[in-house]
Amino acid sequence: MSDIQEPAEPKTEEEIGGVDRDPQETSEWLEAFEQLRVYHGEERARYIVRQLHLSALSNAVELPELVQTPYINSIPADEEPTYPGDLGIEKKIRAIIRWNAAVMVHRAYKRKLELGGHIATYASAATLYEVGFNHFFRSRENGQPGDSIYFQGHASPGMYARAFLEGYLTEENLENFRQETGGKGLSSYPHPWLMPKMWEYPTVSMGIGPLNAIYAARFNRYMLNRGIKDTSGSRVWAFLGDGECDEPESLGALSIAAREGLDNLTFVVNCNLQRLDGPVRGNFKIIQELEAVFRGAGWNVIKVIWGSDWDPLLEADDSGLLVKRMGEVVDGEYQKYVVEPGSYTREHFFGRYPETAKLVEHLNDDQIRGLRRGGHDPLKIYAAYHQATTRANGKPTAILAHTVKGWATGDMSEGKNAAHQTKDFKETQIRKFRDRLNIPIPDSKLDPEHPAYYLPDKKSAEVEYLHERRKALGGYVPRRVVRAPKEQLPPLELFADHLKASTRKPPPSTTVAFNAVLGKLIADKPDPEKGKNWGVGHKIVPIIPDEARTFGLDTLFGAVGIYSSVDQRYEPVDIAAKITKMHYREAKDGQVLEEGINEAGSLASFTAAGTAYANHGVNMIPFYIYYSMFGYQRVGDLIWAAADSRAKGFLLGATAGRTTLNGEGLQHEDGHSPLLFSVVPSCRVYDPAYAYEVAVIIHDGLKRMYQDQESCFYYITLYNEGYDMPGMPSGVEEGIVKGLYLLKQSDLKAEKGRKVQLLGSGVLLKDVVVAQQILAEKFGVAADVWSAPSYVQLRREALECERWNMLHPDEPARVPYVMSQLSAAEGPIVATSDYMKALPEMIAKWFPDRFFALGTDGFGRSDSRPNLRRHFEVDAEHTAYAALWRLALAGKYPKKDLAKAMKELGIDPNHPDPATA
Repeated sequence: MSDIQEPAEPKTEEEIGGVDRDPQETSEWLEAFEQLRVYHGEERARYIVRQLHLSALSNAVELPELVQTPYINSIPADEEPTYPGDLGIEKKIRAIIRWNAAVMVHRAYKRKLELGGHIATYASAATLYEVGFNHFFRSRENGQPGDSIYFQGHASPGMYARAFLEGYLTEENLENFRQETGGKGLSSYPHPWLMPKMWEYPTVSMGIGPLNAIYAARFNRYMLNRGIKDTSGSRVWAFLGDGECDEPESLGALSIAAREGLDNLTFVVNCNLQRLDGPVRGNFKIIQELEAVFRGAGWNVIKVIWGSDWDPLLEADDSGLLVKRMGEVVDGEYQKYVVEPGSYTREHFFGRYPETAKLVEHLNDDQIRGLRRGGHDPLKIYAAYHQATTRANGKPTAILAHTVKGWATGDMSEGKNAAHQTKDFKETQIRKFRDRLNIPIPDSKLDPEHPAYYLPDKKSAEVEYLHERRKALGGYVPRRVVRAPKEQLPPLELFADHLKASTRKPPPSTTVAFNAVLGKLIADKPDPEKGKNWGVGHKIVPIIPDEARTFGLDTLFGAVGIYSSVDQRYEPVDIAAKITKMHYREAKDGQVLEEGINEAGSLASFTAAGTAYANHGVNMIPFYIYYSMFGYQRVGDLIWAAADSRAKGFLLGATAGRTTLNGEGLQHEDGHSPLLFSVVPSCRVYDPAYAYEVAVIIHDGLKRMYQDQESCFYYITLYNEGYDMPGMPSGVEEGIVKGLYLLKQSDLKAEKGRKVQLLGSGVLLKDVVVAQQILAEKFGVAADVWSAPSYVQLRREALECERWNMLHPDEPARVPYVMSQLSAAEGPIVATSDYMKALPEMIAKWFPDRFFALGTDGFGRSDSRPNLRRHFEVDAEHTAYAALWRLALAGKYPKKDLAKAMKELGIDPNHPDPATA
């Protein structure tokens, strides 16, 4: 048998996609297409192929989706719907808002307060917003579901200028742009925390808005499918810039939106072709690139590139060379055409081919320069929005609108690389800007430092039209209206099993304790016959990033189901477990959001659920549990945005602690998450040790957030190490919530002065109890043991007292809670934590010369728990020795005995420093 292979046989028609059953008909089709291309041009040929492709798709003939189309508008001019508004009045309204937005930033900058501000972004996007305001954006003010609108952060001056025209904001407000400390100012960007009656969604940390918008649209469907609220009439709009799409968060979840069939979602990408410093894709074409990304991810894409002025030129383009030229030119050239005279565009754009040059022979240079991009044409934008909101094909829609950065600002910033940083007009520029916008302000009111705002009379056609359009759409946007009722909550007794000592074998971890608390809450239903009016079970939103089995929460799969927009289309491999409700069950009304390996998406779902009380008038209660190490440091920007959004709910950092997670090592062992969360003002941070502490903290959170309606959320650490859970001592609930209580007082009558206070939290509290025993039995030292569930809360309350005392010197001084507990306690204070020493040291300043912290500074590593605790010097022996050392420094224990004590405790004085080892 020869080793030489014969040439492969040519593939048959059947192998490449089907048998040619009628070669004659095939030949006629190909001949017709070739004639079309030759006699009517490549553009016409492309158009026909595209129409055939769309026809095939609409008739369920499966074809590969085209990911890129010619550089022209997606909606032909003859298919545009009739514009329903008054174009003349709307143009005047846009001009007024453009003017006031720019003047506001200009005046603030001229005060020389170094406040900053941006003009060019809104200038490029004004038409995109105004078409929406006048015809699409539905308000929630009237109690209807309304729309969610994620405004591009840098465009905020335009939103303020519109609110000024509506009468919602005053000139005093505009004069205090970016000057908020006096209480009458406007936040630099959309910040619900700073302007809680106007802004709903923080967006200026770029990439956060698009990601949150996707998950908000999905959460709308979640509530609809679970029967929580009818959100079928709600649309989510996300406005973003083309440069913003370089952020991984902006585009990272596109496939989720397509997979979930979120046709209630519209992205509007303001493609002004510029980043903050220059072109987005100067050598390429960002609109084409984004089209391929969105189409490839399964989105509808509508390109709005050319304004109506271009329609006659395209209609006359028999050769197809104009469309070809549009595709040849890179973005850097398109930007250049904006800043050069029309003669430059005539020569360098149209002049490439004789046929295209002939197309504009009848236009003078000014007319050529005035050919608008599609993003500045309300007819084109309306057509795109109309198609996006009426097409029901189960896909989200991305609108790619070509605009000019700084549009209408003339030589101040229009199309220039420095447009984003330009904040003020020169005197001649402000006059040209006024004239271009046709604003009726006389020269006498154009002071170079403080040009006048323009506010028409309330009876003017512009103002009346503006109000009429918003009335037709249900009210004004953006407006944040909170209608959520005060929730009736279960009493602490619901968790009675957690308040008494556990008899479970093997002993539970705090993660297991939390699971039981969560299960109790989910099962909680109202029972009016028994006088039980509460029932929060259906409002609980468990969020898990593909670690349910790690956390022991897989029982929820069968019990309440995993949310799926399409139910379950397969029989799971573990269906045999159905009897015990343990199988992997997806359901359209499923309660669990199982997000996959996706911390960013999980946090976005947390934010959507945690803000439903404001955005939907429904108290949803999210519990997001995840690997603590992959929490704040991975999605810190999203957590900060959640806080800015005034989100409520519980974040559970599981597998917590630097020494508690066996075997995983440096990337997984968390020794700092409470410190990171401590920087978020609205986050209450806890490190509970026992089941009853977990129950008390969660119950306090439910009451604080959903009954008292406080704008806060909770971060709670959870451990995977099992140990005996004692019953709750009497009267410690307040101490748990405040962050400190006496757990176990020493009953040893030690030699005078040989007394210490030992503080512990989380998983190491039990080791501190062991240290108490060591000190008593081996060294005759009495030690009281304190549980410190929250150093963060102790510090915050102490700082509040300190500030009050400073500002009220004539009033009786307030005593911080931590001092009321520890000041009279005898001896040094030693605090041991499974986190960095900086965590317990948060309270050190109130106990000078008495306080010493043990912690886990340094990189984590893989080993057993005892070995890790010995390595980081936080085990019971090191805690006991630290107490002896501090007593020796205070003269209450012989220094000469310390070396002997170290030897007895097995401590190596030459062990490398774990903080640097």
